Amino acid sequence: MIWLILSVALWGLIHSLMASLKFKAFLEKILGAGTMRFYRLFYNIFSAISFVPVLWLMRVLPDLTLYQTSAPWMYLMLFGQLLSTVGLIVGLLQTDVWEFAGLRQIASLNGDKTGKLVIKGLYKHTRHPLYTFGLLFIWLTPLMTQNMLVVYVGATIYIVIGAYFEERKLCREFGDEYAAYQKRTPMLLPRVWF
Repeated sequence: MIWLILSVALWGLIHSLMASLKFKAFLEKILGAGTMRFYRLFYNIFSAISFVPVLWLMRVLPDLTLYQTSAPWMYLMLFGQLLSTVGLIVGLLQTDVWEFAGLRQIASLNGDKTGKLVIKGLYKHTRHPLYTFGLLFIWLTPLMTQNMLVVYVGATIYIVIGAYFEERKLCREFGDEYAAYQKRTPMLLPRVWF
């Protein structure tokens, strides 16, 4: 289990370092501004590929089933995962999908500086709907093993900490507009009005 914990921590550390403004500025100084147009696409591909060893360890290391939900609760959880998937797709479509993937930056002359603040749709109810629905999806898994729990707890910690640092970056990028958005919109859990 220690190898799984270390692999999740290492992935999170590398992923965070690569997302930092200091690292991007360092790369831009070395590689030049024109090369940074490819950074987001490379970052996404590298993040996905570098997570494969975590998934592999989760699969091959000794494991123990913690719980397995039976019907009808299993169906309710699967339905929640389906709704979470729909929420992820809707949230992604409400942003600029091409920019999210890193393809718009390649076509742009100013690299990673094409973003605009999205505050409509799901983003009106929570500042990070993709994180919210991603967390809902993993925690609504009807079968939980020890290895899955380690990865899910690690992912949850990473997402919450990552959201905090992303908020700081967005405040620098959008200034007062983002500060006002923060005041009226919750970060991860939407307000429920009765």
